[in-house]
Amino acid sequence: MSRNFVVVAIVTALIFILPMAAASAANRGPDQIDIFGGERGKIPFPHAKHQDNLKDCNICHSVFPQEADAIKTLKAQGTLKKKKVMNLQCIKCHKQEKKAGKPHGPVTCSTCHVK
Repeated sequence: MSRNFVVVAIVTALIFILPMAAASAANRGPDQIDIFGGERGKIPFPHAKHQDNLKDCNICHSVFPQEADAIKTLKAQGTLKKKKVMNLQCIKCHKQEKKAGKPHGPVTCSTCHVK
């Protein structure tokens, strides 16, 4: 293989890979999100930290869509029951991580809810 061919192949690959990587980074959403927490107050959520640790958006977003105020909207529509996300997603995962001896998030409601 000629050296020119290798250089052209690498440049061509970069032309296609770099825009996809940039688009992927742009689709991450905000680093920090305030989640609707009902009567107990909003929940400051470190979105970027969870993305970095979990590496799979569907762990959370299989329950609710990737859009602003999705939890609040689904609760108002009656399609998402109160506490479902926090108890069956967040706290459950945090407790599993704690039990495994790994770094974990809060395991009680009052730690996250801010009035």
